[in-house]
Amino acid sequence: MPEPIAEETLFLHKAEMGLGTWSWGDRTMWNYGHGYAENDIEQAFQSTISAGINLMDTAEVYGGGRSERFLGKFLKSTSTPVLVATKFMPYPWRLNRGALMRSLDLSLERLGLEHVDLYQIHWPFPPMPVEFWVEALAKAVKSGKTLTAGVSNYSKMQMQRAYTILSKYNLPLASNQVEYHLLNRTVEKNGLLDRCKELGVRLIAYSPLAKGLLTGKYTPETPPPGLRARQPMGRMKALPSLIAEMTEIGKGHESKTPSQVALNWLICKGSLPIPGAKNVKQAEENAGALGWRLTAEEVRALDNTSDKFTK
Repeated sequence: MPEPIAEETLFLHKAEMGLGTWSWGDRTMWNYGHGYAENDIEQAFQSTISAGINLMDTAEVYGGGRSERFLGKFLKSTSTPVLVATKFMPYPWRLNRGALMRSLDLSLERLGLEHVDLYQIHWPFPPMPVEFWVEALAKAVKSGKTLTAGVSNYSKMQMQRAYTILSKYNLPLASNQVEYHLLNRTVEKNGLLDRCKELGVRLIAYSPLAKGLLTGKYTPETPPPGLRARQPMGRMKALPSLIAEMTEIGKGHESKTPSQVALNWLICKGSLPIPGAKNVKQAEENAGALGWRLTAEEVRALDNTSDKFTK
């Protein structure tokens, strides 16, 4: 039997989609300042809120803090309640548990908030063990500066260890944020998705459109720009057949686009996708994945096609 869902984490289980803000201010991967700027992402934020999507995910490292600052500024312009999630990066030189609370304080300052709804450990980086930072995360929840505790990029075993530590404090593990999309189904193959469901942990799917590959804009001959072009060859080879199938399936749902089909597939799998949006068009595209469902047969068809290219 699955574990009962903790009351504190219900907001994550009720949400079907959030907004990822990795691209906000990021010049390394997303080339912020070239093709989009602050005004574009503010409009994307407003469009997302208008569509009823009110979960925003950011991190202290996104854009060197710019993402949190932008989000904090945009929050002041809306009366709609917004759920905010951010992350702590356990850099190897952070060797004191107090670093987590200090980082949370700085994130709150950039966001202009007294607390966040979800605070996540970004990676299970050494040299400190999982338990070291999760203990600090538990103290952050007890302080009231975050309402819930989450992790990101944790394996099934690492997640179980985090869950066990939090249980000692009578706290739930709210979420595990991992890469998950039709071109990367590792969390299905290794049992992580099922274990999340068993424990009542919400699996948040980042890069749900495979950094743009599943939008239909790119091909093996015309890859995405910059660092995003560094994709495994198998993913690029998979694109034509996968995009063709998503396009065909979308026709049966009032001409939904490949990206909307890809996001809906994740929702059908029981995960919470957090696609990014750099402008209004992308925000509206994301919202078009809500309010309908792929059939079980369509989900299986996409599984079968992607199985040829995923581990």
